[in-house]
Amino acid sequence: MEEERPAAGAAGEREEEEEKAGHRGTARASGPSEPESEGCEGLWELPVELSARRPECSRCGRPQKVCLCPFLPVHPLKVSTCLYIIQHPAEESRVLRTVPLLTACLPEDKCKVLIGRRFSEDRYPELASVCRNSNTLILYPGAGAANLEEINISSSDPCVIIIIDGTWSQAKDIFFKNSLFRIPKQVELRTSLSSQYVIRTQPTNTCLSTLECAAVALAIMEKNESIKETILRPLQALCAFQLQHGAQVHHSKEHLLKNGLYNKPMPKNKRKLRKMELLVNNVKI
Repeated sequence: MEEERPAAGAAGEREEEEEKAGHRGTARASGPSEPESEGCEGLWELPVELSARRPECSRCGRPQKVCLCPFLPVHPLKVSTCLYIIQHPAEESRVLRTVPLLTACLPEDKCKVLIGRRFSEDRYPELASVCRNSNTLILYPGAGAANLEEINISSSDPCVIIIIDGTWSQAKDIFFKNSLFRIPKQVELRTSLSSQYVIRTQPTNTCLSTLECAAVALAIMEKNESIKETILRPLQALCAFQLQHGAQVHHSKEHLLKNGLYNKPMPKNKRKLRKMELLVNNVKI
């Protein structure tokens, strides 16, 4: 799961409405008969240049000039565990997302991505069947979550792990508002691994990106530590490239708060303030 971010969409809509309101107000003030400003005649007739989207690599999803395929495994990793990535629609348009790198590391039938907010049994019968399988686990931290390393799968059938991809608030919304995701056994990663996804902000140092969660989970299930190293390699290359070209290291909110470096206005919402207090006091949230 990715980091906590403010929802930019609502703010963008408000700005657009204000801008439209401003234009309407200007039109009423000036009146339809007001002559156009001198020197502006004919500007509306000039051709508009359409910006061409940079060609993307079909495997890693990155622009071809910054392709990360040299850091991907030559052949998809051979794993028996299957991943279902439940992706919030907002993540699909993020530039620096990790799921395309994850899918590029694995066979198509071992990493399936479903995009949406609501998943009913009628619309997603295959997913419903997967959720009811006794070998299916959902990776979502919480009081009722078991340690993935302590899970024993008695059946010889391949294991399935469901991972929610989105900000922490988006993941919470998807998990609690879809009854299907409370059918599988809930598990979590109890690891001291710090996130290497340093170009996006995480709530705490041990909050991992979707790719990192998948890498750790697969290494545990397949009992092969090299799987984690292979999947993390393109993420490390992505972060290194971004930092070399002007990106800044994003420390976690936990780190910023504890070191007095959090320079944003403190939230007025009591629930959010309480969360920040828990972060500073090392209480799991």
